[in-house]
Amino acid sequence: MLLQRLVEYSGRLDLPPSNYLKRVVHWFIELDAKGNFRGMQATGDFKDRQNLKHLNLPHVMRSVAVRSKLLSDNGEYVLGIGREGSKPERISKQHESFVGTVRACAEATGNKGVKAVLNFLENLEIDSFPLPDGFEPSHEITFKVAGRPPVEDSDVRDWWASTFDDDSAERMQCIICGRTRTPERRLQQKIKRIPGGQTAGNAIISANSPAFESYALHESLIAPTCSECAEKFSHAANDLLTKPESHIRVDPVVYIFWTKEDVGFDGLRLLSDPEPEDVKALIRAVFTGAESSIPEDYTPFYAAALTASGARVAVRDWLDTTVGGVKRALARYFRLMQIVDFDGSEGKPLNLYQLSGATVRDLKDLPAHVPRGLIRFALAGGRLPNSLLFEAVRRNRAEQRVTRPRAALIKMVMLSQGASGLKEEDMVQLDNTNKEPAYLCGRLFAVLESIQRSALGGVGASIVDRFYGSASSAPASVFGNLMRGSQAHLAKLRKTKPGLHVTFQKQLEEIAAHLMEFPLKLTLQQQGLFALGYYHQHAYRKPKDQESKTEE
Repeated sequence: MLLQRLVEYSGRLDLPPSNYLKRVVHWFIELDAKGNFRGMQATGDFKDRQNLKHLNLPHVMRSVAVRSKLLSDNGEYVLGIGREGSKPERISKQHESFVGTVRACAEATGNKGVKAVLNFLENLEIDSFPLPDGFEPSHEITFKVAGRPPVEDSDVRDWWASTFDDDSAERMQCIICGRTRTPERRLQQKIKRIPGGQTAGNAIISANSPAFESYALHESLIAPTCSECAEKFSHAANDLLTKPESHIRVDPVVYIFWTKEDVGFDGLRLLSDPEPEDVKALIRAVFTGAESSIPEDYTPFYAAALTASGARVAVRDWLDTTVGGVKRALARYFRLMQIVDFDGSEGKPLNLYQLSGATVRDLKDLPAHVPRGLIRFALAGGRLPNSLLFEAVRRNRAEQRVTRPRAALIKMVMLSQGASGLKEEDMVQLDNTNKEPAYLCGRLFAVLESIQRSALGGVGASIVDRFYGSASSAPASVFGNLMRGSQAHLAKLRKTKPGLHVTFQKQLEEIAAHLMEFPLKLTLQQQGLFALGYYHQHAYRKPKDQESKTEE
């Protein structure tokens, strides 16, 4: 289904000719109509690749085998000039292959420009050829004959496309268009810009070991596609991976997005850079019955998650829904995310990178299932997996703190699953009616930390630095000692900051009144509630602290 939809999308693109690919050109070898050398002209500044000339040029896939392209290639093929350390025998074979391909085209088409290039190549004396300053054998070279590149001639393009047709090969049904045609043994174009992928690109269909083969089929024949369809879906995927508005990358996964028709929907921006007012408008339209604000849109919407797997592209997820369905899912995604900021103010919506990064110390360590789970939930709804809750809770313990992105992620997972009877509009801020022991323990831990910091002025390690892991997983093992230790701090506050002493004492009494005993152990869900209680209480304390300081 993914490949069919990519082929459909390719109909909206200005595609290059068959078996051509847009590539950078470093040099034009300029010839007259008879093939006499007139000079070698650089197409731009080599330091700025975007400043160089880009042309649609004949393309062919190659690895270690010698296989030339037509009328355009690197200096080893075109001029027979090798790079440092290259083998002279191989360079000679490469140049001979290039000349042979040009000769075959000239004989088949009779094209005057190609004949001029052939005349130049057959009379080329490599040892005395005047190389310009800045030339490197790796540079791409093509020709201009009387001011015009012969690679752009229609008969040259048709001949090059015909060289890929093998009438002697077995014909198979293309899995995309359904026509019986000669399948691509190896796809001629690869998918580029896949996180962790190869510089030259990765194959989306490939089998290079028995483990991937089936029915005695190998290489790209495991999923037979004709050359026309293969080119179309390759160009389409690369186009989506190039445009910033049609993909989002959170290593090690990249998601591509598109709609069947262009309807001006930019859901990707909401994920990568959500503006508060846009998010509020979307939530209001979906959850307040403002049907006129968000009319139903049945335009098909597609998304695919891609990662690298060796030399291949691994499709980790595929989504086929509608624009209207995505808007509703996005509204729910942002509503579940809502949580106060750490200073007690209304929190801004978080982007995908903030949510994903909350589960790891460094984004380079991010497992693929984290952004994949978040994006699927944002676009299709459903339930977030417990694996995200586990990652967030584990990171809390490792860092001995609860950040806003982690608190938001924990809230999203739990509310999407309907945990502990919570409603989807709950847990935005401190909930004084929540009597769950785990939530109360988290609140109590935050109050005890505030008492210590207020009494000692933040000097030394806090109880959170020392006991968060134990308090959030086995409260009964530490809370008794923590409560006794807080008495000395309260006594100090009674003398130095009586206003704060009264505030803290009331909060301790309020929480303790509903906490009959400390749980021995907390489950994963309960550890999530503990983190939310801790975060909510601190966010509630901030404005209260400011009020107390003002009174004093």
